[in-house]
Amino acid sequence: MATQFQNRLVGTLILVSLGVIFLPDVFDGEKAHYEESYQAIPLREEVDETVLAEPVQAPEEVESFMPPEAPVMVTIDEPDTSTASVEASEPKDGYVDSAWVIRLGTFRNIDNAKNLVSTLRSKGYPAQLMPRDIQEGDLARVEVGPDVSKEKLESMTADLESLTGLKGQLLRFNPLNP
Repeated sequence: MATQFQNRLVGTLILVSLGVIFLPDVFDGEKAHYEESYQAIPLREEVDETVLAEPVQAPEEVESFMPPEAPVMVTIDEPDTSTASVEASEPKDGYVDSAWVIRLGTFRNIDNAKNLVSTLRSKGYPAQLMPRDIQEGDLARVEVGPDVSKEKLESMTADLESLTGLKGQLLRFNPLNP
């Protein structure tokens, strides 16, 4: 049989365990339940149907930087193998004097260069911005031409100087290194 001490010890353990289990709930008071407010994410966005009904506009026409001229026909002859190595190292005389450009200036601000090109094009000059794939921070050259007639470009320099205030420089056009 169990002794009186063992009975008291078991009873005390039961009371202590019941106190540990239920007393925190008694002292905690009324519990507040918090629910976060949220919105469900829609499976599909609402689409404005009027946008889908509008017709698609045609792309804008962009003018070429070169004036319209007759197409150039190029014929390639078979090179003579005995003189091919000599001709490849020296430029031909006709090629060096083939075309000319007027360089009006070099600009750091691309917007100023583009404004000057658009002004010149509106006045009928074949102006262009070089290099074509210019990035922000690079230097942009504004050039008029190229043209095969050096005299024609020389006569334009006075008109360009009065129009823009820039004294142009007449240079040979090199299509391999613009």
